[in-house]
Amino acid sequence: MGSLVLCFILLIYFVCPVVWADSLSFSHSVLQGKNFARQDLRASGFANANMEGADFSYAQLQGAVFSASILRNANLRGADFSYGMLDQADFANADLRDAILVDTIMLRSTFDYTQIAGADFSGAILDQSQVKWLCRRASGTNPTTGVDTRESLGCD
Repeated sequence: MGSLVLCFILLIYFVCPVVWADSLSFSHSVLQGKNFARQDLRASGFANANMEGADFSYAQLQGAVFSASILRNANLRGADFSYGMLDQADFANADLRDAILVDTIMLRSTFDYTQIAGADFSGAILDQSQVKWLCRRASGTNPTTGVDTRESLGCD
């Protein structure tokens, strides 16, 4: 698993900036309540940022880095986080309904009371305890990918 994570990190930091040269850096910022809805923010950096209550609904965030960020009460509905790094992030009370989290790294993140109906976690790297917690709340099918949330998490 360690080599897979290292390969993914190298992919994010060395390949994505070439593909998405217009990426932005918001790392270490205070972005509470900011509106990023429907914006193209692919490969942008939000590491260690406070985005409590921010609106990222339906944003394009493929390859973005949200490591160690606060996303409490954030609207992330329908956002596409594919291939991103969302490790050590705080998603308490966030809305991840219909979000696409395909092949994301989400290790050591917290999901207290997070809404996940219709989210697609296919290929996401999560701690086993996170998967168990998310499976308690998992329901629905992602409207974009057609993948069942419980199936994408590997729930029993």
